[in-house]
Amino acid sequence: MFFDLPDFDAHEAVHFVDDRASGLRAIIAMHSTHLGPAAGGCRWWRYADDGAALTDALRLSRGMSYKNAMAGLPMGGGKAVVLRDAAKSDAMLEAFGRAIEGLGGRYVTAEDVGMTDRDMTVIAKATRHVSGLPVSGGAAGGNPGPSTAEGVFVGMRAAIAHKLGRSAFTGVHVAIQGLGSVGGALAAKLAAAGATLTLADIDTDRARDLAAQLGATVVADADIMDVEADVFSPNALGAILTAESVAALRVAVVAGAANNQLATPQDGARLAARGILYAPDYVINAGGIINVAAEYLGSGDAASVATAIAAIEGRLADIFAEAEATGTPTDAVADAMARRLIGRG
Repeated sequence: MFFDLPDFDAHEAVHFVDDRASGLRAIIAMHSTHLGPAAGGCRWWRYADDGAALTDALRLSRGMSYKNAMAGLPMGGGKAVVLRDAAKSDAMLEAFGRAIEGLGGRYVTAEDVGMTDRDMTVIAKATRHVSGLPVSGGAAGGNPGPSTAEGVFVGMRAAIAHKLGRSAFTGVHVAIQGLGSVGGALAAKLAAAGATLTLADIDTDRARDLAAQLGATVVADADIMDVEADVFSPNALGAILTAESVAALRVAVVAGAANNQLATPQDGARLAARGILYAPDYVINAGGIINVAAEYLGSGDAASVATAIAAIEGRLADIFAEAEATGTPTDAVADAMARRLIGRG
């Protein structure tokens, strides 16, 4: 039964959208509106089947509840996935916007995997409940990728300080999986800070080009988790930390922007048992939602967003300290904090 799905977790609402005229099929999941409207991006992806799409939407939506709560935002958690069954079109995007508008402001969308700034602009023709629109000057908003990368950068700094006793990235070896708008920007920041980089992406040309620019090493995407390094940084899709992959890791820290990195709840404990420090994904990758929330709420400029993103470093330091003091995996510490914040403690 739908309500018994492992990832349902008392979602407030799940909407299935089918617009035959445009070819749109989408799922909008709203996990919690306890703190405010359910906010989370829209993912454009081809799934193996409809069940996989639903699972992804539910897991991502719950993650956004936790992420927004831990970032101190007056926003709940939600997520949308658009099934890539047909070619993306303006008609499809506008139909998606109408579906969001029909929810009366309970869900606010933004850019995620497979979506662009332009797509958000088209969606905005049909609903005002959209963020991540192109901006100019010193305003908050726009593509959330660079803001997410900044949050991962400062969060990773907290991780290497706690685990390695390092105050700077000079000489720290980071293996980066995924070089899109977040992973690519993160790689550039780390290179500028003196880190040694090993890069991988499913687009091998992109990996080679970026490596040439940054003086990094390239390995095949399938091999990046086998690299011996100080930090493994996953910045592509989730569910990559499994019993098998955790057992094979040769790193001291896992810190990256990918959502839902743990394939199962048990995988956080497996990392802890191996002495690998895990930065909970929805805490370290909150920079993007901090940026787009400020745009949507009209609550700050670029400078105030930068201050809020910088706070990710201290938030993670607190989680790491509590995990060490209590012998609890870091993901469990963060989950307990988040659940209390959304009234589900």
